[in-house]
Amino acid sequence: MPRTSRHARDVAVVAFAQSDHLRRTDELSEVEMVMPVLHQVLAQTGLKAGEIGFTCSGSSDYLAGRAFSFTMTLDGVGAWPPISESHVEMDGAWALYEAWVKIQTGEADTALVYSYGKSSPGPLREVLTRQLDPYYLAPLWPDSVALAALQAQALIDAGETDEAALAAIGARSRASAEANPHAQLSGAVPQGDYQVRPLRTGDCPPIGDGAAAVILAAGDTARRLCERPAWITGIDHRIEAHSLGLRDLTDSPSTRLAAERAGVFDAPVDTAELHAPFSSQEVVLRKALGIGPGDGDSPGDGGGPGDAVAVNPSGGALAANPVMAAGLIRIGEAAARIHRGESDRAVAHATSGPCLQQNLVAVLEGDPV
Repeated sequence: MPRTSRHARDVAVVAFAQSDHLRRTDELSEVEMVMPVLHQVLAQTGLKAGEIGFTCSGSSDYLAGRAFSFTMTLDGVGAWPPISESHVEMDGAWALYEAWVKIQTGEADTALVYSYGKSSPGPLREVLTRQLDPYYLAPLWPDSVALAALQAQALIDAGETDEAALAAIGARSRASAEANPHAQLSGAVPQGDYQVRPLRTGDCPPIGDGAAAVILAAGDTARRLCERPAWITGIDHRIEAHSLGLRDLTDSPSTRLAAERAGVFDAPVDTAELHAPFSSQEVVLRKALGIGPGDGDSPGDGGGPGDAVAVNPSGGALAANPVMAAGLIRIGEAAARIHRGESDRAVAHATSGPCLQQNLVAVLEGDPV
């Protein structure tokens, strides 16, 4: 099936690189963590930093503990001679969206997108409470795992999953991660004790540090830089109501709407890289995207985007979840499978905020072989 784009310019991911994701990187600054990844992604295309038309990064000052921390990592990019540069206080997937828009406007033909996060220095579960509504929820300090447990319990109460099914998702993810040399966790990882019932350790993402980068290019430039570009044929992002009390936590209408606008349901997909930091959130995302329950390569439900979809073949966020980079990694991993000829049409998803509050969906396609 020939690929179709919904947009004025054809834009593709032509290169992807990521760090090894580790529990702690006390010996490295953010610059030292990011710089090798930037060198790797540029080397894949042969481009020099000065040949990049636009640079955009994603990170969080809350994690770094200081304002405008992202300006430091520009030392790893090289900001002289002057470059066209921007930053989003979000996961790098949203930085990729900004770069994609920049290329669509014709102001650039290439873009470097990178993101990073060091979660190890502080109490991550407490830091993430700062994402909450400041009047009603934040003063109560409900942490990210407790909120995810509320979502998981809602799914169980609705009969959409159970603890055994959640454990199977975690086991499958870590088994898939054995083929991923960058994963923080892989192989037989015990389900462990309850963190907040009904979520056990194996249902929760590891806390760690990491970085990722991609290069985007338009049209003939993409074809010159990459043997099989991963064309972004659709991309969209949506947000749920800020108040958790206004939401049905067993569903994700924003993911479904973003998927519709991105064209996920227009044709079958064979790969789904879903940013599901908790096993229960994969259940929600599968429903929103029409991907049937089961293991990573099981048949779908017949009404979704594909009959056989490999879900998180990289291991997903349960194997490595560097905050502010994990969503960009989902796009990069999906693109890399297209580059290698292991996928023809993939959906990549990124999220931010409690209980899948903000969701971005992208469709990536390779040229027919």
